[in-house]
Amino acid sequence: MKSTNLFRQIEFIKEVDKLKYILRKTKLLNSDRNENDAEHSWHLALMAVVLAEHANFPVDLLRVIKMLLIHDIVEIDAGDTFIYDTQKSHTNTEEERKAAKRIFGLLPDHQASELTAIWEEFEEGQTNEAKFARAMDRLEPLLQNTSNNGGTWNEFGVNYEKVYAKKQVIAQGSDQIWRYAEQLINDSVEKGILKK
Repeated sequence: MKSTNLFRQIEFIKEVDKLKYILRKTKLLNSDRNENDAEHSWHLALMAVVLAEHANFPVDLLRVIKMLLIHDIVEIDAGDTFIYDTQKSHTNTEEERKAAKRIFGLLPDHQASELTAIWEEFEEGQTNEAKFARAMDRLEPLLQNTSNNGGTWNEFGVNYEKVYAKKQVIAQGSDQIWRYAEQLINDSVEKGILKK
């Protein structure tokens, strides 16, 4: 039984290496290179470790880290959907559910069930852990775009109202981080790197 589990776990580990090839629209901080999903997930997990004291509620940090490490795995099959895409919804799609079933299904049943449940929890965004994880997911691109003189905002014509609406999710996870993020958004308008 254990050797069967190990084989399935290794197959999953090899499969998720593909996350390194999924490019996001956002660029690395102070860079013109696109970030990949694996870099994004790692960065968010580390952000959660460092910033957990600012969460609105006590959170199970290990659960938050698991969410952040797996939340974009479905993009191996479904691809990355730009948060400001006007053609395709950024919410949990049938395509992503199918991807979750296939990819997490490579694991032994108990792990497949656990990771699927954690992925769904992140997508639903209702628990304290999911709210904080989603705050990290919205903060990182904000830091990237402000470091890159507007980055994808300017590249794709994203205005203040759209940015503000998408970033407000941060407040559900951390009021303190939201105040910081809101200031960054307003500073970006003043600097002329985000159009109002």
